[in-house]
Amino acid sequence: MQSKLTIRLAPRSVLGAALAAFTLASLSACAGGTEGKDVAYVARDVESLYAEAQRRLNRGNTLQAAALFDEVERQHPYSPWARRAQLMSAFSYYTARDYNKAIQNAQRFLSIHPGNKDAPYAYYLIALSYYEQISDVNRDQKITEQAQTALREVNRRFPQTEYAADARLKLDLVADHLAGKEMEIGRHYQRMGLWLAADMRFRNVVEKFDTTSHTPEALYRLCESSLALGVPQEAVKYAAVLGANYPGNEWYERAFKLVNRHAEGVTAS
Repeated sequence: MQSKLTIRLAPRSVLGAALAAFTLASLSACAGGTEGKDVAYVARDVESLYAEAQRRLNRGNTLQAAALFDEVERQHPYSPWARRAQLMSAFSYYTARDYNKAIQNAQRFLSIHPGNKDAPYAYYLIALSYYEQISDVNRDQKITEQAQTALREVNRRFPQTEYAADARLKLDLVADHLAGKEMEIGRHYQRMGLWLAADMRFRNVVEKFDTTSHTPEALYRLCESSLALGVPQEAVKYAAVLGANYPGNEWYERAFKLVNRHAEGVTAS
């Protein structure tokens, strides 16, 4: 039983709402917008350049928009528009699925404007950019751990915001994904006959990810590993924990049959 986290989220409900408000504020001083050719690397007044970037973003030309927002900051670094453009560039890269650049730009914004009112947005964008890159449990989970760290940071810093509410939901999914990875490795060790190594992986699930969907199977696998390691008392203990917490669960039924077959009359340690 592998865990496959569905990661193609649609953050527009939260991120998009903030973006809409941010965009309206940004464009309030810029009437009309500018039609014309690509203005990247061409000197232009800041209002027109920003409006052209926004127009490209609205049309779905996200990478062009990101380049133009970057150009706003390059050409007009001391303008109030530069701060707005930094975040809009990060969002544009995120929308284009260039997550590394989205993270870099959002982090740069935070390094320059750590106390800005839009800081929660930047932290959330960083977390989403990591989250979107989570792979299946058969691959390295470094990105998953980075997503977990970033989501926790959003929740820690801004617990009352809608960003934190969404981060908490995603943290549950991330934990389930990490637990799934531990289970996948543990089952592999069992197939190789490396029972002690398998036991350690399943213990990690029970101790660190006890609220995930993988806990019942982890307890059953601990029964298997304990019997293979010659400690039937431990197997009985794990079966009892399964029965107390997951009565009627298929993994408890399997554990009950297993200990009755191989540890009949044994008392839990």
